[in-house]
Amino acid sequence: MRKLITALVGLVAVLPCRGLSAGLDDALLPYSVSVNGGAGIYLGNGLILSVAHVVGGGIVDKPKVTIANRNLTATVVKESPFEQLDLALLQIDEATLPVSLRLRRIPLCEGNSWPGEEIVSLSSTGPVRSHIMAPASLPASTRKFSTVFRDDGNTGNSGTAVFEASRKCLVGIVSRGITQIYSQKGSDKKINRNLAKYFVSAPVIAAFMPKQLKLPSESHPPIQFSFRQ
Repeated sequence: MRKLITALVGLVAVLPCRGLSAGLDDALLPYSVSVNGGAGIYLGNGLILSVAHVVGGGIVDKPKVTIANRNLTATVVKESPFEQLDLALLQIDEATLPVSLRLRRIPLCEGNSWPGEEIVSLSSTGPVRSHIMAPASLPASTRKFSTVFRDDGNTGNSGTAVFEASRKCLVGIVSRGITQIYSQKGSDKKINRNLAKYFVSAPVIAAFMPKQLKLPSESHPPIQFSFRQ
């Protein structure tokens, strides 16, 4: 009985910490957007960022977005092909959104991310924590992707926003998954294993944004983050 009580006390001591972490990450949920059945992120000022291959031929066929339980039609402000930056900037009528969402603005993280940095990916099932990886830790054929984070298959698909875990600034947006096919031991069966997600980084997003629609940078970035190369 004494051992059981001790175990229960230990469990109760752990739960508040996990709840606090989840609660802080859940504060990002209002930014989440569905774009053509894929993902995107609300930036503020009626602007939505996604990736070009999710938006598709958005200039001809206007993308359908879902935000704050509202189904809306967006217009494409700017788009870069999948083979280049794979970014798409959309615009909706901000007046159709609740006031609480109209006031929101997402800051871009300053500087470059680094291996080991904790991030939050805003997947369709909710926020998921992971870590930035060094490209050198991936198979040689995939090392051309310079900004990647660890993927267990639950971190979201293309267009998913990636935030710095503690500062909640935008680190980037997922462009594609990186997988590896390997043979199961003692069998001819091939298994596809999730390794990482490549994301378009905040500095690239900043350069992509039209001058009149520039996003704010985080107010007080850590010195070691701002100048890390």
